[in-house]
Amino acid sequence: MCGNSLGLQPKKTRFYVDQELNKWGKYGVHGHFLGDIPWAFCDEVMQADMAKIVGAKPEEVAIMNGLTVNLHLLMVSFYRPTAKRHKILIESKAFPADHYAMESQIRNHGYNPMVSLLCLSPKEGEHYLRQEDVLKRIEEDGDEIALILLGGLQYFSGQFFDMEAITKAGHAKGCVVAFDLAHAVGNVELKLNEWGVDFAVWCNYKYMNGGAGALAGAFLHEKHKHNNYPKLLGWWGNRMSTRFHMSNELDLSPGIAGYRISNPSIMAAVPIRASLDVFNKTSIADLRAKSVLLTGYLEYLLKREFSKDSIHRTQDVYLEIATPSDPKQRGAQLSLMFSVPMAGIHSQMMKRGVVCDERQPNVIRVAPAPIYNSFEDVWRFTKVLCASVEAFHNETPKRKRSDLDLD
Repeated sequence: MCGNSLGLQPKKTRFYVDQELNKWGKYGVHGHFLGDIPWAFCDEVMQADMAKIVGAKPEEVAIMNGLTVNLHLLMVSFYRPTAKRHKILIESKAFPADHYAMESQIRNHGYNPMVSLLCLSPKEGEHYLRQEDVLKRIEEDGDEIALILLGGLQYFSGQFFDMEAITKAGHAKGCVVAFDLAHAVGNVELKLNEWGVDFAVWCNYKYMNGGAGALAGAFLHEKHKHNNYPKLLGWWGNRMSTRFHMSNELDLSPGIAGYRISNPSIMAAVPIRASLDVFNKTSIADLRAKSVLLTGYLEYLLKREFSKDSIHRTQDVYLEIATPSDPKQRGAQLSLMFSVPMAGIHSQMMKRGVVCDERQPNVIRVAPAPIYNSFEDVWRFTKVLCASVEAFHNETPKRKRSDLDLD
């Protein structure tokens, strides 16, 4: 139940890795241009399939680097602060990597993150942002905002933002609008080209099941295909037709392809190929339809067993779901906020073979990924959680309620 952190291994991954190891051993350097996945094209042969998942044209997508590296590369072009417009809008609970990247870019341009980094926070007593508050902030501060960079799907709360509305609002105020799609890609339906998003970045090891350290992805809208913005350049950004001429005269690829720096690792690429093979057997729309039902079933069972006023709750532990109840505002993840520190409960769940992740002090994130989780998995998870809470309760009989309750 942890696809939000690291997806499972597709069955064909080992085949693809072994195939490339055998190619290396048998053909050496010739492997760059041999086989179904030539090393010199291993990123490009996956572009079309990846583009379908993010709602883009193939030439708008590149598979390269890591997420934060891609974010920095695109910010070199798209964060160009001025005295009037120098602010970046993010969530207060954006993933730390995004915070670090934003702060460093702001400092590198001579500005102060305390002034130039605008952080959106939920209203007091609430756990996720209201869409109207996001749009209101853009309307109020948009003239000073150079870049809006939100998580398409918020990693902590599991909230799925209305990316189309945010993009429209940001553009109306003259802002560049971009998204970190780490928790959205392979999880929810995306239409990056249609929505007019300027750029986006994502990793491929969560819902995309590419394995730890898999190559990341980047999107650049076709309207920026021939931009002459500042950018960091490397050999792999040269057009393939002239890349090996070694003339030292850059023949820059248009669009996102020109942002590629170095040749990609074949071993970090082929696991993505294995996962895309699975995604090609279905559609994001069908996966999303199943996901809505899976997550809804999980929500029903959790409220039945663990809501504060549930007649089924037998122990002095309850939880609140800190993720929007509207299926349109969430993906496959529910963030469970317990009334007690949850480390003991999480430990009991792991002993019983359930894998999910924790966020101190009292949140457990649960993500039934529709591409491999079933309704039976959701049912079994709830039964294990009941048993884990019972075991936790029995292990702490001498502790007072006031020592545990965070409410």
